Amino acid sequence: MNDVVVGIDFSDCSLNALEHAAGLAQKTGHDLLMVFVNNPNRSTSLLGGTVDVISEAKQKLSDLEERYVKQYPDLKISYNIREGKVFDRICAQAEEVNAYAIVVGTHGASGFEEFWIGSNAQKIVSMSPCPIFTIRDSRAIHNDLEQIIFPVDSSLETRQKAPFAAEIARAFKAKVYILKLYTTNVEAVRLTVDAYALQAKKYFDDEGVETVIEAKEVDNITNGTLDFAREVDANLITIMTEQEKTAMNFFLGTFANQMINHSEIPVLSIRPKEYIRTLSR
Repeated sequence: MNDVVVGIDFSDCSLNALEHAAGLAQKTGHDLLMVFVNNPNRSTSLLGGTVDVISEAKQKLSDLEERYVKQYPDLKISYNIREGKVFDRICAQAEEVNAYAIVVGTHGASGFEEFWIGSNAQKIVSMSPCPIFTIRDSRAIHNDLEQIIFPVDSSLETRQKAPFAAEIARAFKAKVYILKLYTTNVEAVRLTVDAYALQAKKYFDDEGVETVIEAKEVDNITNGTLDFAREVDANLITIMTEQEKTAMNFFLGTFANQMINHSEIPVLSIRPKEYIRTLSR
C-alpha cells in the first residue's frame, strides 16, 4: 500500500505533523493514513474526560478526513484506530501497510501521552520499519521544502540516505547540500569523507537532483550540522539512525539521538541496512 502514516493525538503538534504528511503524500503520490492510538489509561485526558473515547476519536478523524479531502482532492485519505502503546502501534501499522514513510510531531505534550518527545520519540524512530520524519514547530515541509541537508561522515552507512533523499528532493524540486563533516585531521579519514561525498553527488546527479558540496570542521557532528542548516535556512536534515540492536531493545546512536531531540528543523531518519546495495563501495 505504501501509505504515508501520520500519528494523530489531536494536539496542535500532531495536527501540524498532519499538514506535513498531507503535503508529503501529495507530492510523492502516496495515500495518507492517519493513526490514532487509544491508551485506555491516559486517553480520556486528551478528549476532555470523554467517556466514549473511541467514538469521539472517530468523529474527529472523520472531520479531519473531510477537511483534507477538500484541500487535496486527488489524495486518498483514510484513518485507523489502534489500542496499546503509541510507538509500538504506530510502527506496527506502518509495517502492515508497507508504509512509504511515517510522520510524527515532536512537541505533542498537550496530548494524552507525551510520546512525541524524549525517550519515547527515540523509540518510535528506532523501531520504525520505514523512513520517518520528525517535525517540530510549524515549519511546513509541504510548502517550502527547498533545501535539504545531507551530512556525510566517514561511516559506511552515511551514503545509505541517498536513494530516499533523492526521491524527496525530486518530488519537491529541492536542492541537496552534501555537507562533508570533518571531525579529525587524520588524512585517511578525511579522504574517506571526500570519497563518500563524491559518490553521493554522482548518485544525485544521475537522479537529476541539484547538489552543492560544502565542508565543515566540527567537534560535534550534531551542532555542526545544525549550525550549517541554519546558515542556509534548510527545511530538512537527513540522517541515519545508527541503530545498535541488543537483546533488550533498539538504541539510537548519539548523533541521531541528539539531532532528533535538538533540531528545530524537520529531520528525516533512515535506518541503516546491513550493507549498501545502491551505492558502490
